[in-house]
Amino acid sequence: MILVTGGAGFIGANFVLDWLSSPSAEDVVNLDKLTYAGNIANLQSLQKDSRHVFVHGDVGDRALVAKLLAEYHPRAIVNFAAESHVDRSIHGSSEFIQTNIVGTFNLLECAREYWGSLEVGQKEQFRFHHVSTDEVYGSLSSSDPAFKEINPYKPNSPYSASKAASDHLVRAWFHTYGFPVITTNCSNNYGSYHFPEKLIPLVILNALNNKPLPIYGDGQQIRDWLYVGDHCAAIREVLANGRLGETYNIGGWNEKANIDVVKTICNILDELKPRVDKKSFAEQITFVKDRPGHDRRYAIDASKIEKELGWRPAETFDTGIRKTVQWYLNNSEWVEGVTTGSYRDWLDKQYRN
Repeated sequence: MILVTGGAGFIGANFVLDWLSSPSAEDVVNLDKLTYAGNIANLQSLQKDSRHVFVHGDVGDRALVAKLLAEYHPRAIVNFAAESHVDRSIHGSSEFIQTNIVGTFNLLECAREYWGSLEVGQKEQFRFHHVSTDEVYGSLSSSDPAFKEINPYKPNSPYSASKAASDHLVRAWFHTYGFPVITTNCSNNYGSYHFPEKLIPLVILNALNNKPLPIYGDGQQIRDWLYVGDHCAAIREVLANGRLGETYNIGGWNEKANIDVVKTICNILDELKPRVDKKSFAEQITFVKDRPGHDRRYAIDASKIEKELGWRPAETFDTGIRKTVQWYLNNSEWVEGVTTGSYRDWLDKQYRN
């Protein structure tokens, strides 16, 4: 059995669904706080699957985490639990500090105590996989080489600073206590079950609802885009074969400017679900004031994981983004369930200018 934290969120839910898609997969205990971005509906297909045990709770609840470890005896923990949206961290950073730093600390301490109680064979097999982000490395210019695992940390937002702190804690627990950790830093994920505050799902849903497609600044911010299914495959590979104490960067080899991502989505929607007036969805593009401290470019050099573990993304951006748009077109009931009044209020606050 494995313990997954944050397994009702976007990447976590995709990982749980992907993991249990194999008939021979180990069982999953799934611990999630179910904040605004954690959605139990993401796991609806597992309702009758006895291999999946869902627990509503917080990684910061040490008594609960210790109870789960003692009861289920997982051979690995995969930690997705995090507050993860830069814009929200700018408006209110306290939840990011609490979940990403204090929560990771609590999880590490509970897991270290549990690991210390295991028999020798079980102790050698145990893994703590910490899932992080490329944003801890800061921003790149257009001519800088892509981020490697040896890049110094230069976080520029409350979100990325809190994730950088959690990464440092994980590293320290390995070097101080010999605790068996592995860290992965991924680039921008996209795909199914993505809460529509992030660029790609926001643009898809706004386009379909005849709303403006908000683009920060000049839209030339560059990100490396990673299809979430590829990310899940990479995590499985690192969990199985990664070297203890190591960091692996996971990227899609797909650098795209935000404006180009939005235009690509518009072109796909023009083809799959045209506007009634036959005009392009690109006419809804609206440039808005840039957010504070907006990093200009992220890029991941994923050559280490390819060289050591043989992983490389299966999807190109063109194939992955088409699958993503089609998923949102096919899952209007899920979309309606997550677009609540509070979400709409937040969008108005964020993009009103």
